[in-house]
Amino acid sequence: MHFAHSPQLWRDFPQLVPGVLHAKGIAADARADDTVAQLCARAAARNADGGGQESGLPQIQAWRRAFTAMGLKPTQYRCAAESLLRRFRKEGALPAIHPLIDLCNAASLAYAIPVGVFDLARIEGDLQVRYATGDERYETFAGGEEHPEPGEVIFADDAARAHARRWSNRQSGWSAVREGTDEVLIVAEALHETAPGEMAELLDILADALRTHWAVSPRSTVLTGQAPRFEL
Repeated sequence: MHFAHSPQLWRDFPQLVPGVLHAKGIAADARADDTVAQLCARAAARNADGGGQESGLPQIQAWRRAFTAMGLKPTQYRCAAESLLRRFRKEGALPAIHPLIDLCNAASLAYAIPVGVFDLARIEGDLQVRYATGDERYETFAGGEEHPEPGEVIFADDAARAHARRWSNRQSGWSAVREGTDEVLIVAEALHETAPGEMAELLDILADALRTHWAVSPRSTVLTGQAPRFEL
Protein backbone atom coordinates (compact mmCIF):
# COMPACT_ATOMS: atom_id res chain seq x y z
CA MET A 1 0.00 0.00 0.00
CA HIS A 2 1.12 3.55 -0.64
CA PHE A 3 -0.15 7.08 -0.06
CA ALA A 4 0.29 9.94 -2.52
CA HIS A 5 -1.21 13.08 -4.01
CA SER A 6 -2.05 12.94 -7.70
CA PRO A 7 0.22 14.65 -10.25
CA GLN A 8 -2.70 16.94 -11.16
CA LEU A 9 -2.94 18.13 -7.56
CA TRP A 10 0.81 18.84 -7.40
CA ARG A 11 0.47 20.73 -10.69
CA ASP A 12 -2.31 22.94 -9.34
CA PHE A 13 -0.89 23.36 -5.81
CA PRO A 14 2.92 23.19 -6.10
CA GLN A 15 3.29 24.89 -2.71
CA LEU A 16 1.74 21.85 -0.97
CA VAL A 17 3.66 20.41 1.99
CA PRO A 18 2.24 17.05 3.15
CA GLY A 19 3.49 15.25 6.23
CA VAL A 20 2.64 11.57 6.73
CA LEU A 21 3.11 9.18 9.63
CA HIS A 22 2.38 5.45 9.84
CA ALA A 23 2.03 3.52 13.10
CA LYS A 24 0.82 0.11 14.30
CA GLY A 25 -0.15 -0.87 17.82
CA ILE A 26 -2.59 1.97 18.57
CA ALA A 27 -4.66 1.27 21.67
CA ALA A 28 -7.67 3.22 22.90
CA ASP A 29 -6.59 3.04 26.54
CA ALA A 30 -3.34 5.00 26.10
CA ARG A 31 -3.02 8.30 27.95
CA ALA A 32 -1.60 11.24 26.02
CA ASP A 33 -3.07 13.90 28.29
CA ASP A 34 0.24 15.63 29.05
CA THR A 35 1.16 16.13 25.41
CA VAL A 36 -2.39 17.16 24.51
CA ALA A 37 -2.37 19.74 27.30
CA GLN A 38 0.97 21.17 26.15
CA LEU A 39 -0.23 21.53 22.57
CA CYS A 40 -3.51 23.11 23.61
CA ALA A 41 -1.61 25.51 25.87
CA ARG A 42 0.41 26.60 22.84
CA ALA A 43 -2.78 27.38 20.95
CA ALA A 44 -4.24 29.19 23.97
CA ALA A 45 -1.09 31.30 24.32
CA ARG A 46 -1.37 32.34 20.67
CA ASN A 47 -4.97 33.39 21.32
CA ALA A 48 -3.91 35.37 24.39
CA ASP A 49 -1.22 37.16 22.37
CA GLY A 50 -3.84 38.49 19.97
CA GLY A 51 -3.53 35.78 17.35
CA GLY A 52 -6.85 34.19 18.17
CA GLN A 53 -8.69 35.11 14.99
CA GLU A 54 -7.99 32.13 12.79
CA SER A 55 -8.69 34.08 9.60
CA GLY A 56 -5.54 36.12 10.25
CA LEU A 57 -3.20 33.14 10.50
CA PRO A 58 -1.04 32.52 7.40
CA GLN A 59 -1.78 28.79 7.62
CA ILE A 60 -5.53 29.40 7.40
CA GLN A 61 -5.23 32.16 4.82
CA ALA A 62 -3.38 29.73 2.53
CA TRP A 63 -6.16 27.14 2.86
CA ARG A 64 -8.80 29.77 2.21
CA ARG A 65 -7.03 30.70 -1.02
CA ALA A 66 -6.93 27.03 -2.00
CA PHE A 67 -10.64 26.57 -1.30
CA THR A 68 -11.40 29.65 -3.39
CA ALA A 69 -9.29 28.23 -6.22
CA MET A 70 -11.34 25.03 -5.99
CA GLY A 71 -14.56 27.02 -6.40
CA LEU A 72 -15.60 26.70 -2.75
CA LYS A 73 -16.70 29.58 -0.54
CA PRO A 74 -14.04 29.52 2.22
CA THR A 75 -16.39 30.82 4.92
CA GLN A 76 -18.87 28.05 4.11
CA TYR A 77 -16.38 25.20 3.71
CA ARG A 78 -13.43 25.51 6.09
CA CYS A 79 -10.35 23.35 6.42
CA ALA A 80 -10.49 21.10 9.47
CA ALA A 81 -7.86 23.14 11.31
CA GLU A 82 -9.89 26.34 11.01
CA SER A 83 -13.01 24.59 12.29
CA LEU A 84 -11.09 23.27 15.31
CA LEU A 85 -9.54 26.67 16.00
CA ARG A 86 -12.93 28.39 15.91
CA ARG A 87 -14.39 25.90 18.36
CA PHE A 88 -11.38 26.12 20.66
CA ARG A 89 -11.48 29.93 20.66
CA LYS A 90 -15.18 29.95 21.55
CA GLU A 91 -15.25 27.06 24.05
CA GLY A 92 -11.68 26.99 25.39
CA ALA A 93 -11.40 23.20 24.96
CA LEU A 94 -12.19 20.30 22.65
CA PRO A 95 -14.15 17.19 23.66
CA ALA A 96 -12.21 13.97 24.29
CA ILE A 97 -12.92 11.40 21.56
CA HIS A 98 -10.04 8.89 21.38
CA PRO A 99 -6.51 9.49 22.72
CA LEU A 100 -4.97 9.50 19.22
CA ILE A 101 -7.65 11.78 17.78
CA ASP A 102 -7.27 14.07 20.79
CA LEU A 103 -3.50 14.19 20.20
CA CYS A 104 -3.87 14.99 16.50
CA ASN A 105 -6.55 17.61 17.15
CA ALA A 106 -4.28 19.28 19.69
CA ALA A 107 -1.40 19.27 17.21
CA SER A 108 -3.70 20.79 14.62
CA LEU A 109 -4.61 23.54 17.08
CA ALA A 110 -0.99 24.24 17.98
CA TYR A 111 0.21 24.49 14.37
CA ALA A 112 -3.03 25.61 12.64
CA ILE A 113 -2.50 22.78 10.16
CA PRO A 114 -5.16 20.18 9.23
CA VAL A 115 -4.30 16.71 10.57
CA GLY A 116 -6.31 13.67 9.50
CA VAL A 117 -6.11 10.16 10.99
CA PHE A 118 -7.23 7.10 9.02
CA ASP A 119 -7.84 3.54 10.21
CA LEU A 120 -5.89 1.53 7.64
CA ALA A 121 -8.00 -1.59 8.17
CA ARG A 122 -10.86 0.33 6.54
CA ILE A 123 -8.93 1.36 3.40
CA GLU A 124 -8.80 -0.82 0.29
CA GLY A 125 -5.50 -0.77 -1.59
CA ASP A 126 -3.70 2.53 -2.07
CA LEU A 127 -4.87 5.91 -0.79
CA GLN A 128 -4.57 8.93 -3.07
CA VAL A 129 -5.58 12.57 -2.76
CA ARG A 130 -7.05 13.39 -6.17
CA TYR A 131 -9.86 14.99 -8.07
CA ALA A 132 -13.12 13.03 -7.86
CA THR A 133 -14.87 11.52 -10.86
CA GLY A 134 -18.23 11.71 -9.10
CA ASP A 135 -18.65 7.94 -8.83
CA GLU A 136 -16.98 7.57 -5.44
CA ARG A 137 -18.89 6.72 -2.25
CA TYR A 138 -18.51 8.74 0.94
CA GLU A 139 -19.95 7.67 4.30
CA THR A 140 -20.88 10.39 6.77
CA PHE A 141 -20.39 10.01 10.53
CA ALA A 142 -24.15 9.47 10.79
CA GLY A 143 -23.92 6.53 8.39
CA GLY A 144 -25.41 8.23 5.34
CA GLU A 145 -23.90 7.94 1.87
CA GLU A 146 -22.89 10.81 -0.39
CA HIS A 147 -21.19 11.12 -3.76
CA PRO A 148 -18.51 13.82 -4.11
CA GLU A 149 -18.94 16.27 -6.95
CA PRO A 150 -16.81 15.63 -10.07
CA GLY A 151 -13.60 17.62 -9.71
CA GLU A 152 -13.83 17.82 -5.93
CA VAL A 153 -10.59 16.99 -4.10
CA ILE A 154 -10.98 13.77 -2.13
CA PHE A 155 -8.95 11.06 -0.38
CA ALA A 156 -9.83 7.96 -2.42
CA ASP A 157 -8.86 4.30 -2.17
CA ASP A 158 -8.81 1.60 -4.84
CA ALA A 159 -12.42 0.66 -4.07
CA ALA A 160 -13.54 4.17 -5.08
CA ARG A 161 -14.43 4.99 -1.49
CA ALA A 162 -13.87 8.62 -0.51
CA HIS A 163 -12.27 8.93 2.93
CA ALA A 164 -12.39 12.73 2.97
CA ARG A 165 -14.36 15.34 1.05
CA ARG A 166 -13.36 18.82 -0.12
CA TRP A 167 -9.73 17.99 0.59
CA SER A 168 -9.13 19.04 4.20
CA ASN A 169 -12.74 19.94 4.98
CA ARG A 170 -14.36 16.72 6.21
CA GLN A 171 -13.23 13.15 6.85
CA SER A 172 -15.43 10.09 6.43
CA GLY A 173 -16.95 8.12 9.25
CA TRP A 174 -16.00 4.91 7.42
CA SER A 175 -12.26 5.07 8.20
CA ALA A 176 -12.41 7.12 11.39
CA VAL A 177 -10.32 5.90 14.32
CA ARG A 178 -12.36 3.84 16.76
CA GLU A 179 -11.83 1.71 19.86
CA GLY A 180 -10.56 -1.30 17.92
CA THR A 181 -8.23 0.62 15.61
CA ASP A 182 -4.69 -0.82 15.51
CA GLU A 183 -2.91 0.62 12.45
CA VAL A 184 -3.19 4.24 11.31
CA LEU A 185 -2.02 6.70 8.72
CA ILE A 186 -1.78 10.30 9.88
CA VAL A 187 -1.76 12.96 7.17
CA ALA A 188 -1.04 16.65 7.78
CA GLU A 189 -1.14 19.15 4.91
CA ALA A 190 -0.09 22.78 4.66
CA LEU A 191 0.18 25.38 1.92
CA HIS A 192 1.74 28.43 3.61
CA GLU A 193 5.25 29.79 3.07
CA THR A 194 6.89 28.52 6.26
CA ALA A 195 5.21 25.11 6.10
CA PRO A 196 8.28 22.88 5.49
CA GLY A 197 9.93 23.61 8.84
CA GLU A 198 6.67 23.60 10.78
CA MET A 199 5.57 20.33 9.20
CA ALA A 200 8.81 18.61 10.19
CA GLU A 201 8.37 19.88 13.76
CA LEU A 202 4.75 18.74 13.90
CA LEU A 203 5.69 15.23 12.73
CA ASP A 204 8.49 15.03 15.31
CA ILE A 205 6.05 15.92 18.09
CA LEU A 206 3.51 13.33 16.95
CA ALA A 207 6.20 10.65 16.56
CA ASP A 208 7.61 11.38 20.02
CA ALA A 209 4.11 11.22 21.52
CA LEU A 210 3.43 7.87 19.86
CA ARG A 211 6.69 6.44 21.16
CA THR A 212 6.05 7.81 24.65
CA HIS A 213 2.34 7.11 25.12
CA TRP A 214 1.80 4.07 22.89
CA ALA A 215 5.29 2.51 22.93
CA VAL A 216 5.22 2.11 19.13
CA SER A 217 7.81 2.93 16.47
CA PRO A 218 6.21 5.18 13.83
CA ARG A 219 7.60 6.04 10.41
CA SER A 220 7.15 9.53 9.05
CA THR A 221 8.28 11.83 6.27
CA VAL A 222 7.52 15.12 4.55
CA LEU A 223 6.53 14.55 0.92
CA THR A 224 7.46 16.79 -2.01
CA GLY A 225 6.57 17.05 -5.66
CA GLN A 226 9.83 15.27 -6.45
CA ALA A 227 9.22 12.56 -3.83
CA PRO A 228 5.42 12.41 -3.57
CA ARG A 229 4.90 8.81 -2.50
CA PHE A 230 4.89 7.18 0.95
CA GLU A 231 5.18 3.38 1.05
CA LEU A 232 3.65 1.55 3.98
